Amino acid sequence: MQQSFDVPVLVDNDVNILALGEQVTSMPTAKDLIFVKVATGIGAGIIAGGQLQRGAQGSAGDMGHVRVPHSPDSPHAPGEDRDLEDLASGSAIAASLRAAGLDVADSNGVVDLVRAGNTTAIEATRQAGRVVGEVLATVVNLLNPSTIVLGGSIARAGEHLLAGVREVVYRRSIPLATQHLAIVQSQAGERAAVIGAAIMVIREVLSPRTSTHAWPRSQPAEGALPLPLSPSAPQRRVGLA
Repeated sequence: MQQSFDVPVLVDNDVNILALGEQVTSMPTAKDLIFVKVATGIGAGIIAGGQLQRGAQGSAGDMGHVRVPHSPDSPHAPGEDRDLEDLASGSAIAASLRAAGLDVADSNGVVDLVRAGNTTAIEATRQAGRVVGEVLATVVNLLNPSTIVLGGSIARAGEHLLAGVREVVYRRSIPLATQHLAIVQSQAGERAAVIGAAIMVIREVLSPRTSTHAWPRSQPAEGALPLPLSPSAPQRRVGLA
């Protein structure tokens, strides 16, 4: 982009812009929100105090690599601690269904089976929700969000993933943190990411730092990751590519 247009380019994690898009379009009053994407992988976008949280190195919300300890409800063996993605992603659900003798290749196949009413796929998806809930219960205790939004391809399979998450989070998190906690499905759907990307750029363009001063090419946008321009590129106000 910067080889063709002399403007800053902002880059961010997909689940971060999903969180922004969901908040702006569906729940603008939610200042403490966590968007959880369950698809081929699993990740979370965290909005706290109205601000997207990226962390020191931009890796905040990397739920997929959190180790999930064994619980009495887990189908896997004791001592077999594994990453959340290994147990509850669309790829993991598809693998468990293949082991059960079903012809399913990926997340889309899982969704098709669930929508068709296949009981094995429905239970596998609900169990994936319970596993995601095990991790989210700790997140709720630590961050005390007002809203958790579930998105991604598996979340669009119906209420089954949502039911599994609710079952565990409301049971394992402290009552004070769950007293007014809403756990809901994404309403913005596939357009949330595009809207979130637009919001990220709009906020950068309209921020006092960039709207009143030229943006030095050596100074990155706060939080986002701009790609560097050539040192010989002229200074100018931030624009849209």
